[in-house]
Amino acid sequence: MRRLREELDELDPSILASLGDPDPVLEELAYAIRPRIHERRVPSYGAIVRPAVKSTRWSEGTRINVAHRRVEDLADSAVRRFADGVTSFVVRGSSGVNDLVVFDRTVGSERDLTIVAEASGATVVQRHPSGVVRAAGPFGVLRLLGFDWQLEPPVSRWLDVGVCAVKPLSHEVLKRMLRFAVHDVAARNIGATFVITPNGKLSGGVERRYGRPPDFQIDRPSDLAPLYHVLGQVDGAAVFDHTGMLTELGVRLIPSVAAEAEVEPFGGTRHISALRYSYDDPEATLIVISEDGPVSVMRAGKRLGHSS
Repeated sequence: MRRLREELDELDPSILASLGDPDPVLEELAYAIRPRIHERRVPSYGAIVRPAVKSTRWSEGTRINVAHRRVEDLADSAVRRFADGVTSFVVRGSSGVNDLVVFDRTVGSERDLTIVAEASGATVVQRHPSGVVRAAGPFGVLRLLGFDWQLEPPVSRWLDVGVCAVKPLSHEVLKRMLRFAVHDVAARNIGATFVITPNGKLSGGVERRYGRPPDFQIDRPSDLAPLYHVLGQVDGAAVFDHTGMLTELGVRLIPSVAAEAEVEPFGGTRHISALRYSYDDPEATLIVISEDGPVSVMRAGKRLGHSS
């Protein structure tokens, strides 16, 4: 526990400071790193730690139904055996496990954890069935990669969403796009470019190589898995309208001569073409995801912010 505290404090002092009482979170992280092994099987695990919002209101922000299961006759160690970190989670208070909740769909992705953490006002700790240990809370998202921790800070630390969301694009749609970009696409090391325009149409120079894609919507959780699946198999930009509806896929962005002259190159080919295209189409907001993780937001030939 002392070593875990030192590691996180060395990574970023704001992590523990944002938790108030960090001990319950540290205890759940320690358990997620080394859960109880049974017959050589390492189980997955999930805990919702010190929620500030009543569970009856969680569905408002998650669009997920929450059911409670009776656990008052069980010790904490017994209740933990039911929490798979994908559909079932223990609810942990300051002194121990208080409850067991079951969701009506899987919430195992990194994006799902951030949504549950935000809706519940809690820190969500997970050991995924793949073995990845992570936590989502007011500090952002923590990932344990081998023996090292990685912090993905909240978008609000590196981007002014209000400046980037130009009508008719709403703050909420842009936040969902960024959450998908950071916690679904970038977390899987998929490189991609999103172009968000008022009507889903492009006004700059482009080369189209595919027909109209299915009507995937960024606010439909069931649409996101096939969306990031296809993004990992095609080059070019994905185009969305201001409601978050996919309108085009695999589009090659071709900057004008003026854009090439006015906009200095930055990063690799994906970043350069996106930045220069944004100069030609100033009403568009572009989100660029690097294969190695960082996410950048651009508009009108300028980079407005980028993640760590």
